[in-house]
Order: sequence, then structure tokens, then C-alpha cells
Amino acid sequence: MAKQKTVIIIDDDPDVVEATKVILEGAGYGVASAFTGKEGVARIRQGGIDCILLDVMMAKDTEGFYIAQDLKADPKTAKIPIIMLTSISQKTGFEFSPETDKEFMPVEVFLEKPVDPQRLLKAIGDVMRK
Repeated sequence: MAKQKTVIIIDDDPDVVEATKVILEGAGYGVASAFTGKEGVARIRQGGIDCILLDVMMAKDTEGFYIAQDLKADPKTAKIPIIMLTSISQKTGFEFSPETDKEFMPVEVFLEKPVDPQRLLKAIGDVMRK
């Protein structure tokens, strides 16, 4: 029997965390969650995380970008795929792409909130297969 994959949700909005958790658990994933970047990074460094769902705008408007950069710079966490979930484009008008903004935003996928559950599950499956 294959080991259950675990996804961590790092988002300061409890409603987003709970709704996403329900979707992921329904699809058979183990779920960890954190409401601050610091708490999320600490949990990731404990191990056992296969994918990261990361919000951009938390305590600071760009906190998620710094967390992604920190995790990708650490050899112990660099290979864990990161899916950035955010509404930053709606709030700022800026558009980001992992392909063109890789140095600033070292993530595998960038999804705008609200995210369709099927699109989210497909993105998670895709990044964990790579």
C-alpha cells in the first residue's frame, strides 16, 4: 500500500484553510496546516511534507514570497513543490508567473483564489509526479 501524501496549507485565513482541508482529505491526502509563515516553515522542517500550498499575503503583504525563497534555498526543503495560492493579482493588479518570475517567486504553480477544487487537485497531482 502506498504511503499517503501530505500537503501543508499555510494561510492566515481559517476559512480558506478549513475549506481546502476538506477538499484535500476528500481526495485522500493527509493535511497539515499553519496560520503563519513561521509556524508553516517550522512544520515543514519537521519533515513528512510532500507539497506546500502557500498564501502570499499574510502578516506582511509579500510574506509568502520570502517563505518560498527560504524553502527553495535550503537543500532539505528545496525539492518540496510549492503551489502559491493568492488573490494578490486581484488586489494589486500585478500578474505573476512561475516561468517568468522564477527568481522572485520560486514556486511550481501559481493559482488565483478562489481556486476551483478540481484545478487545485490537478495541480497538486501534477507537481508531485514531477
